[in-house]
Amino acid sequence: MDDLQRAWARITARLAPHTLGGPATPDAVAGAAVRMGVEFTGDLRHWLLTVDLDAGRRPAAHAPLVALGCPGVLPGGALLLGLTDIERVHRQRMNLAGDGLWRREWVPVAAEADGFHGVFVSTPTGTVGRWSEGEDPREDTHPSLAAFFRDVGDRMDEAPRPVAEEPVRAWARAHGIRINDRGRIPADVRRAYEDAD
Repeated sequence: MDDLQRAWARITARLAPHTLGGPATPDAVAGAAVRMGVEFTGDLRHWLLTVDLDAGRRPAAHAPLVALGCPGVLPGGALLLGLTDIERVHRQRMNLAGDGLWRREWVPVAAEADGFHGVFVSTPTGTVGRWSEGEDPREDTHPSLAAFFRDVGDRMDEAPRPVAEEPVRAWARAHGIRINDRGRIPADVRRAYEDAD
């Protein structure tokens, strides 16, 4: 667990505090596991008990599949998921289980807003894999959730630090540009903000 905590701490050091929810309660984790028909163990359980990225928030009625995910962490724009989004994406992916494209024991931990691409933890083994629409899922891309977070931390260290999002959003609103409170900031808005400095 120390390995997971160190790897996760590298990531959280780069995130704005408001992007992280509070810890999930043991009852919330157990309830999600029952509803999904899986058992959260090891790194996955420990991570969820450390931080539930959704922390009591509920998606809007017409929200995309990944409605509450944490942006700005994973390369490629996938969002880290909290319990609410984990359940939503798992339920959607289970619709493909009959085609052999998903297994109940795979728990999504990151996904694009539409759920077509993402990262999962295999609950029996604790290994991390990936899925992508139109391709067979790849198991064992990382030996553990801690190894996955170490890799994410390494990539974050290599990438230039992004401009903090809240000042960009405030600037856009002050200039009459409509922008969502969460999610990815459009590249043209970010460029306009940076050019205005």
